[in-house]
Amino acid sequence: MESINLDEIPKTRTKIMMNVGIPEQALSQGMIPNEGVGLAREEFIINSHIGIHPLALINYEELQKKAKTDQRIAGVVYKIDEITAVYEDKKQFFIDKLSEGVARIAAGFYPNDVIVRLSDFKTNEYENLLGGFLYEPTESNPMIGWRGASRYYDEKYKPAFELECLALRKARSDMGLTNIKVMVPFCRTPEEGKKVIAQMKEFGLVQGEEGLEVYVMCEIPSNVICADQFADIFDGFSIGSNDLTQLALGLDRDSSLVSHLYDERNDAVKRLVAQVIQVAKERGRKIGICGQAPAIFRSLPSFWWSAASTPSA
Repeated sequence: MESINLDEIPKTRTKIMMNVGIPEQALSQGMIPNEGVGLAREEFIINSHIGIHPLALINYEELQKKAKTDQRIAGVVYKIDEITAVYEDKKQFFIDKLSEGVARIAAGFYPNDVIVRLSDFKTNEYENLLGGFLYEPTESNPMIGWRGASRYYDEKYKPAFELECLALRKARSDMGLTNIKVMVPFCRTPEEGKKVIAQMKEFGLVQGEEGLEVYVMCEIPSNVICADQFADIFDGFSIGSNDLTQLALGLDRDSSLVSHLYDERNDAVKRLVAQVIQVAKERGRKIGICGQAPAIFRSLPSFWWSAASTPSA
């Protein structure tokens, strides 16, 4: 076993942040030298601490009525009752559990920034939540389907997005954890970014209020091509090298037929990353990378990022 004196670890020009998903580990992980959390995924908290599709909680009373004639829905209602037994207001269950999970992570790293990414389940993943089959469409390619930003302002999902915003507002305003920042995933166009910012404001999360910064994932080629326009809307970028590689090279990384072509070191990917970094620096926007590349490929050139967020385990 090797002992390391933390005081002797050299300072780096690059800020090293962590990817954190399990709230219960935040306090111990926060003891490791770090500059905060570059990616905290809401999906991990929703999966492990909630487990119920938010629309099933919102429409609970309607489901109770339908349960009288539909055995499958009756099973959903029974399980919701079990999980949320102490909650008369089922929506509050979602708000409390999500805010508690986010708050644990933010408290573990306070006062360093904790960037919380809004939910980025794909439709097939949402369907796996309790009651999800009632609300999710079947898509031939969920990876590039109804996910990320496109859900938040959609009338079919907007009530669920409100619960997310209320949970984050509770953690920031009620618990005082203003080190929480917000990140929007899979935002295809600048116009979509403006819609999400406006929707957040309607639900009480106001960009700039109490120091709230809003970042955007840079994981679609359009995020790079229109980086100057995204920079007018968001406070910073976080490069999602996994999806950016997949979409830049036009392949499904989960397909064994083409997975051998998946390489985050590909020149196309490196040029896209270098391009968005240049725009971010010119526009005075923060930029980091939260994909696997920095942790796996240590030889990546240092000019790629001004902040790196790496998996904590």
